[in-house]
Formats: sequence, C-alpha cells, structure tokens
Amino acid sequence: MKPEFRELRLTQIDRSLEPFVGLHSVSRPQRGWLRAVREALGVTIREVSGKMRKTPQTVASFEKSEAADRVTLQTLRRYAEALDCELVYAIVPRNGSLKRLAQIRMRTKAEKDVRAVEHTMALEDQATSGIEDTIDRETKRMLKKR
Repeated sequence: MKPEFRELRLTQIDRSLEPFVGLHSVSRPQRGWLRAVREALGVTIREVSGKMRKTPQTVASFEKSEAADRVTLQTLRRYAEALDCELVYAIVPRNGSLKRLAQIRMRTKAEKDVRAVEHTMALEDQATSGIEDTIDRETKRMLKKR
C-alpha cells in the first residue's frame, strides 16, 4: 500500500473496529458459543442438523471443535445461519487503536536502530545528545515511509 494511503486506511479500520473495542475482554462460554447460543434459543441439535443438512453427530462435533478452537469460519458462518444469526468477527488491538499500535511498533524499531547507531558512535567517541528527540524523529520518518 502506498504510504500516503496507509494513514487513511488505519483511520478507516480503527473507525470500523470501534464497536468491538471493549469486547476483547468478553470470555467465551466454557462449552463454546455455538452450544451456548443454541441452548439459549431452545434449539435442539436435531433442528440445527436439519437446517444444515448434516447429521446430529456432525453438528455436535462442530460444537466441540468450536469450543476447542479448531473450527473453520465457514462452519461458524453456516451454523450461525442455521440459528438465524450472523457471524461477526474482528481482529482488535489489545490496547488502543491500530494507529496507536503501528506507532508503538515503529517507535520500538526506531529506538533499536537509533540506540545501535548511538552505541557505535559512543565507541568511536562521537556520541551525541538528545537521543529521545532522535528516536521521535526517526519514528515519524518511518511512519511516513511505510
């Protein structure tokens, strides 16, 4: 992606993820979402299997797979449709926004690079001052470049 569009794209994705920001702390039910939602709706495995055109054993295996983190998105989507629900998923930063996460990552890289150069210069008795300002400038340069 062209650097001039990366900032815009980060902003757009951050805006799309706003509804999910507080949800990463929501824990999945012990037996998984599929079973929990099905039971809460009062739907039997046999009813789901009929809508999905699968055997009840296959539907039960879907629930077990989801609870064990081994289910595909396709299966989740089809199961949700059988319950008259919709699958919604997102990748959400643990802290803050994607834009902030990108800044933190670039600052970490810039700090490593600047400190390596500063160390080499110190060995040659050419150390400079203002290392934090240099790291800030390098971070900004790297963010514009990406």
